[in-house]
Amino acid sequence: MRLHNTLSIPVPVREAWQVLLDIERIAPCVPGATLTSRDGDRFHGKVKVKIGPIGLAYSGTVTFVSLDEAAKVAVLEAAGRETRGGGTAKATVTCRLTDHGDATEVLVETDLAITGKPAQFGRGALTDVATTLIGRFAANLADEIADEVAPQPSPTPARPTAPDEAAPAVHEPAPAPGDGDDGGTPPTPPQTTFTPRTPAEPINLLQAAGGGVLGRVGPLAVASALLILLLTIRLTLRRLRSAAGSQGAEPGGTG
Repeated sequence: MRLHNTLSIPVPVREAWQVLLDIERIAPCVPGATLTSRDGDRFHGKVKVKIGPIGLAYSGTVTFVSLDEAAKVAVLEAAGRETRGGGTAKATVTCRLTDHGDATEVLVETDLAITGKPAQFGRGALTDVATTLIGRFAANLADEIADEVAPQPSPTPARPTAPDEAAPAVHEPAPAPGDGDDGGTPPTPPQTTFTPRTPAEPINLLQAAGGGVLGRVGPLAVASALLILLLTIRLTLRRLRSAAGSQGAEPGGTG
């Protein structure tokens, strides 16, 4: 199943490229996702979803397959499995960035294969879900970028008044050989564990799909509710008849 979505990032394309490659930064912007660790170029994480009252959790990995900086095209693969159940999800995601001056348009093409409960929704519902999730991700990412960019202008003019404090904080760690891992270089340890800033809230697929999926699942939900109601009434009548029979047997036994 192929899905096509578009999102906008409020920064020029060169900066947007670096932002999208920073998995540690953008992972918290994905609804329901939590990044747990990194092993080289492979990132491990969890995704929590809900289908109405039913909660599902997936544990999986994300790996960059190819990066074309000149064309601004990134391809990555994601694979996950239900932590309790046999459902699986695999996706190959291709992101193409287009420069629009102060903003960047990102075309996201997803080749998706899923099994388990979410697969029952079909292509139309999953398209609705993907569109909603991409929209939420784009909004969260825009807020993340705004939060990082906004504080920078105010401390910059204030710092020159305290050169003794500014020098060690900004200039010393970069040239120090022993502090290379904390500077601008990528993490060198084979595996790094991350502590999430805030627990990820499960994303409700029914709410994300909106009226489209409710229209498809609605008749099934109504039929299920009616079946449960009929079974409840039937069991209640049985209990009432059983109780009435027991009460009627007692006078007959004494008389």
